[in-house]
Amino acid sequence: MDEKELKDEIQYNVREKLFPLLERYLFDTRDLEAVLKWKPVVLIIGNYSSGKSTLVNELLGKEVQRTGQAPTDDSFTIITSPEPEETENDIPGSTLVNDERFPFTSFKAYGERFISHVKMKLLNEPFLDNLAIIDSPGMLDSVTEKGRGYDFPEVIGDFAKLADLVVLMFDPHKAGTIKETYTTIRNTLPETASEDRIVFVMSRIDECDNLADLVRSYGTLCWNLSQMTGRKDIPRIYLTFSTTVVRNIGYLDDWIDERTKLKEKIMGAPELRINNILFDVDKKINELKMVVEAMTGFHRGGQRLLKRAVRTAFFCGLPAFLFLDFISQYTMDFPRQTLIFSLLTKTFSINNLIVPALGVTVISILIGLWYRKWTLPRYFKKCRANVDNLVSLNDAYRVQIWSRVKKNVLALLSKPGFEEMSFEHQRNFYDIEGFIKDDLQMYYSLK
Repeated sequence: MDEKELKDEIQYNVREKLFPLLERYLFDTRDLEAVLKWKPVVLIIGNYSSGKSTLVNELLGKEVQRTGQAPTDDSFTIITSPEPEETENDIPGSTLVNDERFPFTSFKAYGERFISHVKMKLLNEPFLDNLAIIDSPGMLDSVTEKGRGYDFPEVIGDFAKLADLVVLMFDPHKAGTIKETYTTIRNTLPETASEDRIVFVMSRIDECDNLADLVRSYGTLCWNLSQMTGRKDIPRIYLTFSTTVVRNIGYLDDWIDERTKLKEKIMGAPELRINNILFDVDKKINELKMVVEAMTGFHRGGQRLLKRAVRTAFFCGLPAFLFLDFISQYTMDFPRQTLIFSLLTKTFSINNLIVPALGVTVISILIGLWYRKWTLPRYFKKCRANVDNLVSLNDAYRVQIWSRVKKNVLALLSKPGFEEMSFEHQRNFYDIEGFIKDDLQMYYSLK
């Protein structure tokens, strides 16, 4: 099975088997659908004038993006190849976010200011047939930014969810000191992209006057990254420069191989596609499994209450069935014969069941009303107040998943009713385990 066939099979089975369950348990399937439906993506982000557009131009082998020392482009530019029946052209944001072929329809929610700052460029480059590169606006300090008119970190996060590789660029003069960079590294990327998808780059190293200056800039970046990521171990940082605007400094010869490896890393993003799809599916299915596990626990507790109500109805209804007609006969002289007397004298008729059956019915209705109007709402309220008790949180991994999906469980428990008391949750739990064991493991072995 080749890569395309494997991707198509994953896409089909996820849509057929998982999407109905995801929607049933209030998950938004748009992110997963977007990842499944399009080509590999490389997202390039970083401080303004950190060399993002210069890197894009080098990858393309021609001047496509404007470059400069100051912010030169405040738009997101998605660069890929046209379909066979299309020609090279630019697609404005208003068209892009309404085209179902692309995974950007959900970006309409960011409003007109964002839509006017996003576009797609279609270029006849063979390597773009299976790759899209997203060049982003430079990150700014909040104290100098006048306002973008849309939520920049959230937009970055949504693009990062689509990306197979996120290239985060710095330059020697602003090695991580920008406010939006801090927010992106500290909050946005950890929530939207796994660590192995992020590539750190310090570009424009030719602007360091000598090797000692380069070492100082590199050390500053390492320190800032440790503060932003909260990690003691520093990820690999690629060092690069542009051969088209380079200053003639001798030590750069030592970094030619590093620059080549960076370009190979970016151009190899399509090879990561299947693995990243499986990672996203795995992440989503484990989130779904925990929600279903919580609802299964809720169902079991509700079933215990229901059994208790049935037992109560039985033990209250049995005396009513056997002896209510004695009371009725004594107070209202009806019926002529009690049920027990008719059975002892072998004169039983259907009329002897009227009062006992009526008594059982009334008792059952009263206990049913009590269960529905009092017991069940109290149980829902108790579970919402102690929602963490519905699942086992015995390790950090489960705690992390639960922090993301607890809101789904609370939403499901927001409206008391019998729908969430059904055996459906247990059946769905077994279906999810079957998908993980059979389908997902098979895909991992084939990739």
